[in-house]
Amino acid sequence: MNTIAFEPLASLAAEILPHALEPSEDGAHDLSHLQRVWHNARILQTEEGGDLEVLLAAVLLHDCVAVEKNSPLRSQASRLAAEKASTVLANLNWPENKISVVIHAIEAHSFCANISPRTLEARIVQDADRLDSLGMLGVARTFYTAGRMGSALYDPRDPEARARDYDDKRFCLDHFQTKLLHLADGFQTAAGQRLAQIRHQRLKGFMEQFKEEIGVV
Repeated sequence: MNTIAFEPLASLAAEILPHALEPSEDGAHDLSHLQRVWHNARILQTEEGGDLEVLLAAVLLHDCVAVEKNSPLRSQASRLAAEKASTVLANLNWPENKISVVIHAIEAHSFCANISPRTLEARIVQDADRLDSLGMLGVARTFYTAGRMGSALYDPRDPEARARDYDDKRFCLDHFQTKLLHLADGFQTAAGQRLAQIRHQRLKGFMEQFKEEIGVV
């Protein structure tokens, strides 16, 4: 497996990657997602600091248990991934104290789990993962996932949910209001906050253009 995208820790990535992804058809949580989150994590680590080995292990293993968005186990996904990561790293002879830092970063990365990150590495991993839900990548992943889940693009009778509750399981556009447009407010690091605001503006710009094209004024 080509691990050049995980420089400067390509050799470590080669050890962990075989355990990083379960068989899944989810293209929003695949190898390219891990590569992007690692890219984000390296940018943040350059400004914020943090243990690169811990960051790489947490990034590679944060989705190591595949749980679909519409699964009743979705809120437990990060805990399940952390449990598997603990076993993987123990088998690779990582020290317990370092494993515990990785496990916490994995548990705290999830939006659904609602766990506050207590370490610098956990804050970086959470920010790095959430950056991939903003900007044009956030748009692409949202519509891709909505298609997989069988959602409509929007409610043709009430696209902006003026006379109904938001329902992002039925309408993709609703997901911007229920989640995506709120993500930028919760970033943990100064570098993450700055990058999040840039991508947040791109999200807002997309929404305005989308609504214009479907005739919403």
